[in-house]
Amino acid sequence: MQSKRKVGGKIFHEIVDPLIPKFNLHDILQVIIGASIFAVPIGFTEETWRLGETLPLTNVIGLLFLSLLFISMFTYYHYHRQHGKKHLNEFVKRVISTYVLSFVIVALIMTIIQKAPWQVDSLIAFKRVAIVTFPSSLSAVIADTLR
Repeated sequence: MQSKRKVGGKIFHEIVDPLIPKFNLHDILQVIIGASIFAVPIGFTEETWRLGETLPLTNVIGLLFLSLLFISMFTYYHYHRQHGKKHLNEFVKRVISTYVLSFVIVALIMTIIQKAPWQVDSLIAFKRVAIVTFPSSLSAVIADTLR
């Protein structure tokens, strides 16, 4: 009886697994490369550094939410539109993972070029990274669609 359940369950997973978008190593690498594509040219500009110093925190938080909104819309349209609410966990995981990975990549690059002064002024560092993460995360989500 158990072997029939395993076989039936295996068949079910073979049918359903291709329909459920997964966030695996290949996708993670695509997000990292995609985030780097825009992080480098934008993160290396003095205008971005100054914007991080002068832009109010509420505006930076607005950019963060705008990034999440755009990633959500693109991800929903590209991966989840036909599945509706069935795969909400996968959708949320993909959106959050894309933004967090983009943020980490930008933070790493900005730290390496010494434009994210985490020990000296963490607020300016956060604002600079969040500003650069806006276009970087959009490039990451687009790169994630490449097969």
